Amino acid sequence: MQKESKREFERISQLEIAEPVAAKQSYTAKYHGKTLSDDYHWLKDQGYPEVNDQPVIDYLTQENTYFDAFLKPNQGLTDTLFEEFKGRTNEQESSVPWVYNGYEYRWFYREGEEYRTRVRKSLSGGEETVVIDETKLAKNFDYFSLGDWSISPNNRYLAYSFNTDGSERYKVKVQDLQTGEYLADELNDVAGSVSFTADSQHLLYAKLEEKKWLTESINLHKMGEAQSQDKSLMTEDDDGFFLSFSKTSDEKFIVIVSSQREIQEYHVIPSDNPTEQPKMLVSRELGFSSQVDHANGEFYLLANDEHTNFRLAKVSSENPAYGNWETVIAGSDDVYLQSMQAFSEFIAIQARDNGIEQIRIRDYQGNTHDVAFPEDVYSASLGNNAEFEQDFIRLDYESMITPETVFDYDLSDKSLKVRKTKEIPSGYDKSLYVTERKMAPTRDGVEVPISIVYKKGFKKDGSQPLYLYGYGAYGYTISPGFSTLRLSLLDRGFAFAIAHVRGSDMLGYQWYLDGKLEKRTNTFNDFIDAANYLVKEKYVAKGNISISGRSAGGELVGAAIIQAPELWRSVTLGVPFVDVLNTMLDATLPLTPPEWKEWGNPIEDPQAYDFIKSYSPYDNITATPYPPMMVTGGINDPRVTYWEPAKWTAKMREFKTDDNLLVMRINMGAGHFANSGRYGRLRDFAEEFTFVLKAHDIDQ
Repeated sequence: MQKESKREFERISQLEIAEPVAAKQSYTAKYHGKTLSDDYHWLKDQGYPEVNDQPVIDYLTQENTYFDAFLKPNQGLTDTLFEEFKGRTNEQESSVPWVYNGYEYRWFYREGEEYRTRVRKSLSGGEETVVIDETKLAKNFDYFSLGDWSISPNNRYLAYSFNTDGSERYKVKVQDLQTGEYLADELNDVAGSVSFTADSQHLLYAKLEEKKWLTESINLHKMGEAQSQDKSLMTEDDDGFFLSFSKTSDEKFIVIVSSQREIQEYHVIPSDNPTEQPKMLVSRELGFSSQVDHANGEFYLLANDEHTNFRLAKVSSENPAYGNWETVIAGSDDVYLQSMQAFSEFIAIQARDNGIEQIRIRDYQGNTHDVAFPEDVYSASLGNNAEFEQDFIRLDYESMITPETVFDYDLSDKSLKVRKTKEIPSGYDKSLYVTERKMAPTRDGVEVPISIVYKKGFKKDGSQPLYLYGYGAYGYTISPGFSTLRLSLLDRGFAFAIAHVRGSDMLGYQWYLDGKLEKRTNTFNDFIDAANYLVKEKYVAKGNISISGRSAGGELVGAAIIQAPELWRSVTLGVPFVDVLNTMLDATLPLTPPEWKEWGNPIEDPQAYDFIKSYSPYDNITATPYPPMMVTGGINDPRVTYWEPAKWTAKMREFKTDDNLLVMRINMGAGHFANSGRYGRLRDFAEEFTFVLKAHDIDQ
């Protein structure tokens, strides 16, 4: 960064208000004979999940006021970005219709509305009718999120879950679609999912513990009765396991899963007899990861019991003991089997072949083929396939230069039919942009994939800016997909890159395992080595890279700030998991026990304590210059609690030796996913992009 432009960015926040300074309150705790000090421990409201400690509220309010002071002189740029984003948004976007149980369904936006309207029409004729008008439901709330919805098999009743504060603690209501009247049934403290049973008289749902974001039980609710009378189908005594439910694709079985990262335990119940004792299908004692579906009297399972990259197995539903499993597709070093869906005549498998996504079709006679896609590097996944009896597969497809496309794949002639391509009303010419896949060597000899996109004319001489994104945890991969928001960066001269670091599953399940627990630092090293590779190849110059990550990706970029602050022009940390050690030491937080399998248990294991402390971004802030930073959070966030970004910001202000801008935006009425409306989200991104562009001296 040039000295004069850096000074200009420093002055932005100093126009009207001094930066907040959080109070320090001494706090120490001992673990394994070692003292852990934390002067900003007080920012965690001890009454959480209720946050009403006035000093905490006052500090967060001061930070928001300071952030507003940054935005005020840059409102023109924010408005410009917002209008660009909005101009690429089809205000009356609608979905491809889908068929389920005798009705055709679709959703659409009305012009100017933040939320979707969902409608249906009988296949036997008649008018299209509204099922859910989300805009109407949301009108009295600043925040509204529809969790799930289910239509009863007799097509009469609608059940839906919703949340109005971002806490992801849902309420369920039931409506009679014939009369339009609401039933007296209301369910509270629901995890989100809701589903009718085969008799249309019962609802399945996951009940949350009263003060924890952790499922207490899978319950069966009889219509017309009080929630207190609901029957518990299964409970989970181990806080390290998440409990959830689903139905098989043929809807013959209810599947209840207890999951702990690399281990899943499955129980099944016949859908037509939900009070039957659950039958164990996969025991946690077997100690592997798996997925389950059912078709034609057999369970189909993706399991990594015999190979890290999973095999496909099957077993009769009459006698599904593990010893009876038969391999259908063996595991492979090159092909990673990610997910599947069973249909009446075939199984569709989503796989990744040496990092390239594939859709593999296998019929029950053993014939297999892959869907042929139009580009070499892309993102493809199974789409909305609601019916078990289908002669096609709906697929979602995109690349870094191809907008989101919905294909129907015809199995009879193996052809792709375009059902929808994302419309960009303000215009988009794909031929003006270029995407690449590069492999970056890392310090331990492994090569990390990088997906890159830029506008034609981009000079690979180090003179132009680059925006680098990363995540790298839980085996979740940021696919090389399309973004209308990103065009605002590309059109201003940026290249945009995604570093597919270890901790994701980009190159297979082992790629995930090589970025967790005692190998966690591989993730951070990969990200920094990818950045250095881009500098070496002259995509960008050192110090001219803006980086961003959300949640566990916020931990990634937080570690990158600590390890190599000189590389970055600006850093955006979205709801960042930066206080890793303190969070993993707090077993009262509902997400901590399940997370020990990802990060380690520093309470029980002194080596895990030392290792987490060695990389936890919050614990490694020192007195040194750091790049400009924007930090975001949500006060009701149950995933990354609000005090993580707050503590990071407070401690960073204390220690950093530079005058670079540091701002924090805490949403005081939302959670992990910030604004719930589509335009509210666009406004959030416009503010974040304003920060990035100003760091690069771009004012318009």
